Amino acid sequence: MKQRLSLLFLALISLMTTAFAQDVNSFAKNITVKTLANGLTVMIYERHEAPVFSFFTQVDAGSAQDPTARTGLAHMFEHMAFKGTTTIGTKDYAAEKVALEKVETAYSAYIEERDKRIGRDDKKVADLEKAWKEAVKNADQYVVNNQFGQIVESQGGEGMNAFTDYDETAYHYSFPANRFELWAYLESERFIHPVMRQFYDERNVVMEERRMRTDSSPTGRLLEQFNTAAFQASQYQRPTIGWMSDLNTFSATDAEAFFHHYYIPSNIVIAVVGDVKASEAMPILEKYFGRIPSAPKPDERITTEPPQNSERRVVLQEATQPIYIEGYHRPDYRDKDDAVYDAITDLMSSGRTSRLYRSLVRDRKIASDSAGFTGLPGNKYAHLFAFYAVPLPGHATDEVAKAIHEEIEKLRTQEVSDEELKMIKTRAKANLIRGLADNAGLASQLAIYQTRYGDWKELFRSVDRIDAVTKGDIKRVASQTFVPNNRTVGVIETAPPPQGATNPGGAQ
Repeated sequence: MKQRLSLLFLALISLMTTAFAQDVNSFAKNITVKTLANGLTVMIYERHEAPVFSFFTQVDAGSAQDPTARTGLAHMFEHMAFKGTTTIGTKDYAAEKVALEKVETAYSAYIEERDKRIGRDDKKVADLEKAWKEAVKNADQYVVNNQFGQIVESQGGEGMNAFTDYDETAYHYSFPANRFELWAYLESERFIHPVMRQFYDERNVVMEERRMRTDSSPTGRLLEQFNTAAFQASQYQRPTIGWMSDLNTFSATDAEAFFHHYYIPSNIVIAVVGDVKASEAMPILEKYFGRIPSAPKPDERITTEPPQNSERRVVLQEATQPIYIEGYHRPDYRDKDDAVYDAITDLMSSGRTSRLYRSLVRDRKIASDSAGFTGLPGNKYAHLFAFYAVPLPGHATDEVAKAIHEEIEKLRTQEVSDEELKMIKTRAKANLIRGLADNAGLASQLAIYQTRYGDWKELFRSVDRIDAVTKGDIKRVASQTFVPNNRTVGVIETAPPPQGATNPGGAQ
């Protein structure tokens, strides 16, 4: 029986390798990549299986690019993404433009007085705040709510969404193939004629989001404080959602300045996947996206995190479930050992056969979940490889920490088995092949790899690099990286209820 399983396993690897090679060759035939005269890169992958296409617009700017004292600004564009343009979302843009300028003038006067360190006049602050809010109300009368989204939906668009992380901001949805030119017009107009309408309403939404997900969430507070402890120089220490004082200060004028600095053709890659012909689609892309004014690519460097030389700890006492997390500094995605970290992620965390799940969850039954993964909080810059565990009732964070360290020590001192290494490599191929079947997922991968490496083929080469990982590589990288002096620990310890608190389920 064991021999039969081994033969099936080898057959699976053979099939995967053949399919993988076929996919590389077919991609080279079906993809067209072009950098327009203004610097914007467009990618088209033809897939004529259904009369639809998906797109993914990648802007190479995330919260790591937030200006000082303006954290959360990059994230605002996720919320402002589909607010419209000078022709969409407005009843009268000429009048709205004047009204929005008055909003900014009133806000600037209010903030200047509100934030005075000496000689602030509280009555004047109240009057200026009132004047600003009246200006906002006046500007809102010209808004046609959600008109951009209604146009997309009425023409068959689906899944309209955006996201921001530390490394990028992205926009995506799907459209019927016969609406390609309409999509090109709509998407390009957002970059040529953006309007910061309802900006302060959306800023309030973000502030409430921060209250709910971070300020009122023990886990949110832990992760934020863990990050700021782990990164003391790098912009990765900043929360993507922003610090509350910054959210309560930056303006639509600040957002426009950020937009014109980062939302430029040389900083954007657009991937289109689906039922489109490159020969017909490329002229349309050039016609619409070629209108965006060119500018040099922004400086994307951030402060380099200095080496860590002692363990750092964050401990929160909370009336909630305990959690344990620890992170180790590692280089960015361009590092020669990047694939080794991916292999360790798979080994420690891939499903119920992974080492941490087997040890902490299945066998010892001390945690409800446990994993180890790379890419925290991003991967464009030097970041963390992290391990976490959620202890079960009756088990403490110290106990799961010890169990995690035992598994790490095995990585450092013992070679992985032949079977484990083969499965890591097989899963890497299988995951890539599965991802190729989905238009939206493929568009995102193409845009991300083209942005990060300047060549979409790195999507496939990344699997080649995992295939080249050896047992010795895993042991070497683990020994170099997972050492106490390079470790930051974050813990939630369950605090006892406040003195005098009643137990709702107990006797009165």
